[in-house]
Parts: sequence; C-alpha cells; structure tokens
Amino acid sequence: MSTQTAVLPAARKKESAAVKDEKKTGRIDKRYILSLILTISGFIIAIGVNIFFPQKAEVVFKEYIITAFGLAFHLNINDAYIFVVAALALGFFISGLIAIKDKDSRRKYSRKAYFRFALGIALAVWDIGGTKLQLFAQPFFPGPAQVIEAYLADNEYIIQNTLYSLRLYAAGFSCGVLLGVGTGILIGWFPKVYYWVFPVLKITGVVPAVAWMPFALTLLPNSFTAAVFLIVICAWFQIAFLTAQGIQSVPKQSYEAARILGSGQADLILHVAIPHAMPDIFTGIGSANAMAFTTLVMSEMLGQPGGLGYYINQSKVWSAYYKVLAAIVIMAVLFSLINHIIGRIQKHTLRWQEGVVKK
Repeated sequence: MSTQTAVLPAARKKESAAVKDEKKTGRIDKRYILSLILTISGFIIAIGVNIFFPQKAEVVFKEYIITAFGLAFHLNINDAYIFVVAALALGFFISGLIAIKDKDSRRKYSRKAYFRFALGIALAVWDIGGTKLQLFAQPFFPGPAQVIEAYLADNEYIIQNTLYSLRLYAAGFSCGVLLGVGTGILIGWFPKVYYWVFPVLKITGVVPAVAWMPFALTLLPNSFTAAVFLIVICAWFQIAFLTAQGIQSVPKQSYEAARILGSGQADLILHVAIPHAMPDIFTGIGSANAMAFTTLVMSEMLGQPGGLGYYINQSKVWSAYYKVLAAIVIMAVLFSLINHIIGRIQKHTLRWQEGVVKK
C-alpha cells in the first residue's frame, strides 16, 4: 500500500505537468492563428484600399490579353495589381498552414508576421500616393499598378534580360569564388606566396572593380568576358582576404594533434585548415556577393548588350520609370534568392556550429 501511495502523487504530478503543457501549447496555437490573421490582414487592407478608395488622379488603366493554359484573359493593370496582392496573401497563408506542423517553423513564421502586415500597409500607401492621388512626383514614382504594367507589356523582353544577367553573374561569381578560395588558401598556408601575392591583393583589392572597365574592354575579346572579369576581380579580393585570414587563424594545437595521428601536409590543409576557415570563407562569399551584384548592374549599364542594368538604362532614356522600378523589383528578388541559396549551403556546411554559435 505504501508503494502505491508513493506512486500516485508522482503520477498526478506528471498528469498536471502534461495538462500545463497542453494549455501552454494551446496558447501558442492561438498566438500563431493571430499571426496568420495579422499576416494576411495587411494585404486585405491593400486590396480594400484599391477597390474602395476613390480614383482622383487621371490614370489610364491599359488592358492586356493574358494567355494561360490555352485560355485568353482580358486584364487591365489595376486588376493585375489586385491579383498579385491576393496571390501574395494566399502564398503567405499557405506557407503559414504548412509551418503549423513544426514548432521551429511556427516560431519563425510568427516572428515575421508584423513585417508582412507592414508590407501590405506599405502597398496600400504606395497605391494611394502613386496611383489614386498621385501625391508622389510623376513619372518618377509611379504606383504599383503601373509597375506591374511593365511585366505585362515587356514580359518576354524582361525574361530575356533577366536570363542574360543570371548567365553573366553565374560565370563571373563562380570563377571569383574558385579563384578567391584558391588564392586565400595559398596565401594563408605558404609564407612565400603570402610575401609576393598578399601586397598585390591589398593594392588591387581596394580599387573599385568598375575602374578596370577601360582596360577590360580593351584587352578582352568582347564585352561579356570584360564584365565577367570585373565580377571576378570584385569577388576575388573579399573571398581571398578572408580565406587567408581563416587559414592563418587555425590553432597550432589542431595541427599538432593531426600530426600525431599521422596526417601529412595535404591532410592538414584539407581536413584541418580548410574546415576551420569555412566560417571566414562563407563570410567572404556573402560580402562578395553584394559587391558582385552591384558590379554586374553597373557593367550592364556601361556596355553590355543585355541584362537588367541594360534594361534600366534603356527605360531611363525613354523616361519609362515604371519599367525601371520593375527591373529593380526583379533585382531585389534575385539577390534575396541568391543570398538564401548561399545561406542554405552555409547552414548545411557549417551544421556542426548548431548549438555552439548564437543565432
């Protein structure tokens, strides 16, 4: 009997703890539902503003024919704007429903709910100031409906220039990463290479990549290879410098432990130095990515036959600033996507840091 009486209080404590956890989980679920509602409410407000706020300024909403799945739809630019905002709301709502299954995903989703709400409100303000009342200086700051017109009018041309930019960026940045990591390893590991190459790296690295444009256009066979060269130079300095710093910061104890286990010079480089330098390498790649993207756009503006920078330059000549903003939006999306891919690769490569590095 005494054993049973001892067990019962413990069981009751476990049951009460389980009930508390369930109640706590319920409170979290309610907060998560509120974050879902907050997320889509901003976009609903944006749609409501577009529908119910009176159109005071004289704006021509051009109509376009959209073909999809063998069907043709007549759509004016204002309806297209409403469709895009509704698609954003639906996309965020679906991603929120998917995130319900995982606690960490719920936390990440809830953390950005206020930002999504603010994004919807910003669209509503932009719609009022740029389209409904045209309080912003025209034609420099058109409304969101006019920006969407660029995608309807020049969809094939925009896709063509976007693919050109991606091809140019991929060629230049991938070569810059390989050259930068390779140079950084050589500088960080071999003292003689450091003696001869590091001063050159310090001198040439601080010079803006665009400053080499006249030499690149003169010495290289065409404008594409000249732009690739500029992106390579831009990425090379950042990545090589931080890679060398990471190689040189490896503790001597790590090398001594590896030598005791029978490691040769190649093993020390591949299995000790490079893994230890990986955080610095990815830091260099991240910072070089931003500079490479800037160099890409500037090189396209100064002499490329295509690309988003070329499209911006061409639209600016004709004062089509709604097309300029459309290209800027694509650039922002592409840059965010590239950053996300680099971040995913970094997270997978440095998965050993989880629980060690504060997020």
